[in-house]
Amino acid sequence: MLQIFILYSLLQPLHWKRLKASLIFELQEVAGHKAGKGKLGPLVDDSGCFYKPYQCDDRGSKEVAFYTSFSSNTKIPDHIRRFFPVFYGTKLVEASDGSGLSPHIVLQDLVSNRNNPSIMDIKIGARTWYPQASDDYIERCFQKDRETTTSLLGFRISGLQIYENKESGFWKPVKKLVQAFNVEDVRLVLRKFVSSNSPTDSNSVPDCSFAPSVYGGSSGILAQLLELKEWFEVQTIYNLNSCSVLMVYEKESLLKGTSPGAEIKLVDFAHVIEGTGIIDHNFLGGLCSLIKIISEILTGPDEHTNKACLQDMEKNSVIDNGTNK
Repeated sequence: MLQIFILYSLLQPLHWKRLKASLIFELQEVAGHKAGKGKLGPLVDDSGCFYKPYQCDDRGSKEVAFYTSFSSNTKIPDHIRRFFPVFYGTKLVEASDGSGLSPHIVLQDLVSNRNNPSIMDIKIGARTWYPQASDDYIERCFQKDRETTTSLLGFRISGLQIYENKESGFWKPVKKLVQAFNVEDVRLVLRKFVSSNSPTDSNSVPDCSFAPSVYGGSSGILAQLLELKEWFEVQTIYNLNSCSVLMVYEKESLLKGTSPGAEIKLVDFAHVIEGTGIIDHNFLGGLCSLIKIISEILTGPDEHTNKACLQDMEKNSVIDNGTNK
């Protein structure tokens, strides 16, 4: 049935002339699949849609299967749906390399209504592979998890851009530098993300002056993460392997005295599997670790919250020790 749905979606007619005129390269992508070296990159249009190239191996079909399931699942609370991009199906559009029509997953463009957004992509979980994966894939993920902060922190930064000003534009460290972040680098970057001083100035200490407005408050990033955590403490529908939390806000709005529009979204669902009645301790543990660090940036360690988070991380550690190679 899923294969029939995918084929039907891909064959639906398009208003091709309108799409061809409005599709442009996605310039705000901070991690994931970018155009270049034989790889297709994402596209956006002027109606608020994001076109993610459909991966021809089973990752593409698995991601479509997740979005299809999630969109129609009546057990997902409405307040949780806002943390996921809206799914519009699949479409054939001109590929980013101009090679012709290619299938794309059509999603909500998360930054279409933002000017110069600061963005951070954080891959959640102490492991990024899933049990049904091939031995070769597990080995590659296992090595990368150990070489980054994934195993130590329960998450790693996959990419980021921090807006400085009109003159300097964005600080967007290259992938190789981001992959080399150690635990202290991650803590530092999470502080730089909400600081007014330049992220490239190695002689200055991040002032975290934007932290109360971006991380804090009743609708800030920390509050959103805690809301998401409450759901993951009970949901057993999905195991979100190798998924990311995307954090976004606008510095310019903040400087003008308006809301920075701080928001989180979950992205990348090519390796999601059914939960089969089991809590996703891997994702939950990584989420708790991120919550702990952001809490410390705001107010210092919270003994009660951190204890609960550490317990989740310990459960996850026990599970992984039984399944890791």
